[in-house]
Amino acid sequence: MEGEKKVTLNLILAVGTAVIGSLQFGYNTGVINAPQKIIESFYNETWLDRYGEVIPDSALTSLWSISVAIFSVGGIFGSFSVGLFVNRFGRRNSMLMANVLAFLAAALMGFSKMGSSWEMLIIGRFVVGLYSGLSTGFVPMYVGEVAPTALRGALGTLHQLGIVIGILVAQVFGIDTIMGNADLWPFLLGFTFIPALLQCILLPMCPESPRYLLINRNEEHKAKAVLKKLRGNTDVSADMLEMKEESRQMMSEKKVTIPELFRSPVYRQPLVIAIVLQLSQQLSGINAVFYYSTAIFEKAGVEQPVYATIGAGVVNTAFTVVSLFLVERAGRRSLHLIGLLGMAASAVLMTIALALLNRETPVEWMSYVSIIAIFAFVAFFEIGPGPIPWFIVAELFSQGPRPSAFAVSGFSNWTANFIVGMCFQYVERLCGPYVFIIFTVFLVAFFIFTYFKVPETKGRTFDEIAAGFSQRAATGAVKHSPEELNSLGADSQL
Repeated sequence: MEGEKKVTLNLILAVGTAVIGSLQFGYNTGVINAPQKIIESFYNETWLDRYGEVIPDSALTSLWSISVAIFSVGGIFGSFSVGLFVNRFGRRNSMLMANVLAFLAAALMGFSKMGSSWEMLIIGRFVVGLYSGLSTGFVPMYVGEVAPTALRGALGTLHQLGIVIGILVAQVFGIDTIMGNADLWPFLLGFTFIPALLQCILLPMCPESPRYLLINRNEEHKAKAVLKKLRGNTDVSADMLEMKEESRQMMSEKKVTIPELFRSPVYRQPLVIAIVLQLSQQLSGINAVFYYSTAIFEKAGVEQPVYATIGAGVVNTAFTVVSLFLVERAGRRSLHLIGLLGMAASAVLMTIALALLNRETPVEWMSYVSIIAIFAFVAFFEIGPGPIPWFIVAELFSQGPRPSAFAVSGFSNWTANFIVGMCFQYVERLCGPYVFIIFTVFLVAFFIFTYFKVPETKGRTFDEIAAGFSQRAATGAVKHSPEELNSLGADSQL
């Protein structure tokens, strides 16, 4: 077990380099919000130059909404394309190739002002969304496959840590004294070039996934050499034996396509769990809270709400680190349940505070309660629903259906992200301070589902998790082949 818990330089390099893709996703999620007014001014100036009139409000709203939402559309397409790359080119090479999109997006967005073209900015947002969608599949898969069993959950949490650090960096860089001003906003959007360049330099030094080398490419000697580097140990016989067993099962189990994943009843339960956990992340209301936080901080009398929002970003990052240390002790299921319940309680508290603030005679001190509720909401999100849905998919499926499962769960996440982003402002206008009651209902529903349907995967082997799902499948009316039953579960040696 001690060998399994050893963190080597090669393992740090591999995981750290991969997580640059997560940081890019977070950065491009958060970067567009701070310079909104400045970019809208750019749209107005460009419109005036082209058409000789001030841009109509409806056209400006539409252009801005498209600029924000097109990122999620790109993410939907990118996440659904994960399986096309990882089996053909490998996990590491897929991440390397995806950086072409990051460079293209940086060029389009960075030169959009010089070219007086909002089309360049919008296309750039779509392209960086494609890149981010691919990264949300590539990174957790690669990290899960290079990590030893005892560190799989902790290292899997680094994907979410990369995302929240990216969001925090975007918030800080977006301050008007840094890059969130009329002169430097193209550099703010084009900054994505720097992490992409760094990842391109580092990735060739990182090993390919040993699982991919042995199971997909049948290159045993290479897989063994990679494992020795990653584990810092010459005796990797236990890892090799486990992978060979999975490889043996794969011989009788063909690769599972997305339509087959939906058609086969034996995959139904793990697939539903993977999708619902992804939905629990996006429909929890976390993006809505960040959207609404500036207005709440303004009501609380904060002179510079942007700094309070950065404070929420710091809480976001800090509790992701807390989750990193807790996930192998408390377990995935337990942390997810605690996170959902804490978020629901925080949402109720936020609703009460906002309702009392919106009265004709507002209860002034409730503004501080609302700030505490926001920080608590963000903290509970990062304990469970933030990191866990990303890496638990790797634990629910073996090598055969895993790429397709990542594509479907990523598609679910990005689609929910898009729906919340597009609909929240309209629903908020309709419901006012009671908008978070909707998210509370979702959170309670996800808590009930997790309590009754989601198994604990911490420290469990491939056979143990597979047996749990296979037992349920065997009790059904449909008889399933041994090949199908073998493909279920998590190989906990991920």
